[in-house]
Amino acid sequence: MQAGKGISIPSILKVGKGALARIGSYLKKEGIEQVVIFFGNGLIDLFGTDVMASLKQEEIRVLEYSELDTVDIDDIITLAFAMPNKTQAVISIGGGKVIDAGKYAAFLRNIPFISVPTSSSSDGFSSASASLLVHGKRTSVPARLAYGIIVDTQIIRTAPEKFIYSGIGDMLSKITAIYDWIYEEKCGYSEVNDFAVMIAKKAVNSFVRTPYESIKDELFLKELVDSLAMSGIANEIAGSSAPTSGSEHLISHALDKILEIPQLHGIQVGIATYIMSKVQDHRYVRVETVLRETGFFDYAATLQMKRDDFIRAIDMAPSIKPFRHTYLHEESYREAAKKLVREDEVLSRVLV
Repeated sequence: MQAGKGISIPSILKVGKGALARIGSYLKKEGIEQVVIFFGNGLIDLFGTDVMASLKQEEIRVLEYSELDTVDIDDIITLAFAMPNKTQAVISIGGGKVIDAGKYAAFLRNIPFISVPTSSSSDGFSSASASLLVHGKRTSVPARLAYGIIVDTQIIRTAPEKFIYSGIGDMLSKITAIYDWIYEEKCGYSEVNDFAVMIAKKAVNSFVRTPYESIKDELFLKELVDSLAMSGIANEIAGSSAPTSGSEHLISHALDKILEIPQLHGIQVGIATYIMSKVQDHRYVRVETVLRETGFFDYAATLQMKRDDFIRAIDMAPSIKPFRHTYLHEESYREAAKKLVREDEVLSRVLV
């Protein structure tokens, strides 16, 4: 029997109402006393006072703080090595950009990263990779899972609904991603980690079975964030993004290349998840039900996304990750996906 490999999991995981105002006590318990903070654009005015007060109360020293609006890898390398040597942790407060930048800076300096997302738009806040600009091209680079994840559901609730819909789309994608990974193993291209699959399945199943009246319900948002966080753990166990990113993500990444201004990651992924669940003939009723009942499809229909762009993205998908073997890496399934985009009744109301 092969010995199990070591995995990292967050030491701090706090999700709930008012969590941001308690950030000082969470860090103090971990012995963190000197930090650098990166805020997203405009967020110092919104959250700076509460954060600084909480840290000051626990006698945690803020060595530097600033707003950050770059994901250029060269900028982040410069930033990382300009941080004071006594920095014990990097905190990022905001959306995907500042989370990825802070995560990579902390990784370069080999110090803990504290992820404080202000929206639930994707599982990026809990992942061990960062999406950065390398030579002008968006590239996924290795980093490390966050040491701490702190999510204030009150803040998530006040974010624009499009970010919640994006998180819903990204969360549902685990359904098709897991099925792709299992198929990949059957075809002899990969080896599935059963524990990673179990974690990813538990994450998505817990979310889709959550009762709610509104997508801004406290319980619904907590389940969404908890499940997105669990996705990061599944990837850490697997040693790759395979449990949470399959053919549906390849379509979204292809759209990123095709479109001058792509939609939010989770919106593109949500549509692609519906497409692939029908191609795979796997849990498509559940996927369609969640996307319809949450209002995801209604929101997506307002974006005027083009059918032809999705068809081009399906053709391009295998080239995004040629080393993988998802359903879309086979021509017959690509043809089935394109036929669905052209003829499906639901998609006819969502795409133009």
